[in-house]
Amino acid sequence: MNDIPHIGNSVPAAALEVDIQEELNRLEDIVLSSMRIPLTGRTLIDEDKLLEQLDFIRLSLPAVFQEAIIILAQKNEILLEAEEYGQQVVDVAQTKRAQILAESDILRQAQREADQLRRQVEQDCETMMQDTLAEIDRQRRTCQQELEEMRQTAISQAEEIEDGADKYADNVLANIEQDIQEMLKIITNGRKQLHSGGVSNSGNHSPQHLPHNSKKR
Repeated sequence: MNDIPHIGNSVPAAALEVDIQEELNRLEDIVLSSMRIPLTGRTLIDEDKLLEQLDFIRLSLPAVFQEAIIILAQKNEILLEAEEYGQQVVDVAQTKRAQILAESDILRQAQREADQLRRQVEQDCETMMQDTLAEIDRQRRTCQQELEEMRQTAISQAEEIEDGADKYADNVLANIEQDIQEMLKIITNGRKQLHSGGVSNSGNHSPQHLPHNSKKR
């Protein structure tokens, strides 16, 4: 902006905001509003008024040119700022895009890890379930084996008790049978003596006592 020409001191202050098109329209109005000479096609124009308007336009042109140069420079500056802003927007968009892609990669990685963890958990649960079922089956077989051993032990003990009871009963019955046989012998001998007359009334012989079995029943 250093190459923009400066306005001289002769330029009126109002010229900085002058509208050249409007001033040209005023110049045209001066010409058109002047008195026309009939039959000649000529016009009587106020020379002072016309020159004053021309001087005003001539003095205003440098300010208008400078304003145009300033506007053009501002336009270029605005375009440069817009370009820089656009580049910043593009950079931010690219950064955001890279961030979104990175987040997408993170999400995909997290999804893969979640799927892997889910499969691992399912596999661990399946393994634990199989191990639990195997342990339950082992415990069941162990319980069945222990119950069978207890049943066999109970049967064996019952058989031993039954055998002992049978032996005891057999011993008791054998003792009773022996006592009865001895008593039958005594009875038989006594009857024989009665029938043979071997027993005298004199009482020389003492009556025969029944033998006492010393065995306990």
